[in-house]
Amino acid sequence: MTLRVLCFSDLHRNHIAARQLVKMADEADLVLGAGDFANRHEGLSDTLDVLCAITTPTVLVPGNGETVEELRDATKEWKAATVLHGEGCDIELKGKAVPIWGVGGGIPVTPFGAWSYDFDEEQAREMLADCPENAILITHSPALDTVDKDSTGRVRGSRTIREVILEKKPRFAVCGHIHDDWESQVTLGSTPVLNAGPNGVFADVPE
Repeated sequence: MTLRVLCFSDLHRNHIAARQLVKMADEADLVLGAGDFANRHEGLSDTLDVLCAITTPTVLVPGNGETVEELRDATKEWKAATVLHGEGCDIELKGKAVPIWGVGGGIPVTPFGAWSYDFDEEQAREMLADCPENAILITHSPALDTVDKDSTGRVRGSRTIREVILEKKPRFAVCGHIHDDWESQVTLGSTPVLNAGPNGVFADVPE
């Protein structure tokens, strides 16, 4: 048996895409939003005001364009949403508790400057240390050398996220952050890894 999971990332205040995601969510068992709802900390609430119409269980992590505190504040009236950052939760789906672990922000530290919500690899290791095996993993940043190639072909992902996926073998991993690899999917070890992008991608994930 599988779960039908709607994945997205990097809306960056795209309200047209957000409204389409609201419609698509009706067909999903679970929705995963992998960060960057805002643009440099601006427009978060107006984007979330659209997305909060989703009633399907939804798990979000912050991107590098908003902090976890900003995201929690913007979703406090969205009853279906859970925000994770260096922590996990169990979501009851089809009569089973499905473990999900989330880490947001730019990993490794981006070149964008002080506005970017970033973490180094050592901080990422601490935030991922308690991720259980066989969970669903949602991160803003991709694993190194997976779905993380920029327009020049350079890989921009996280070494730590890659190591954790190989160690903990999540049943599915979704991310965003690197726009040039949106909607790309690879398998790392035994784990499907998806860079979702703003248009929404459905994935069938084992229960």
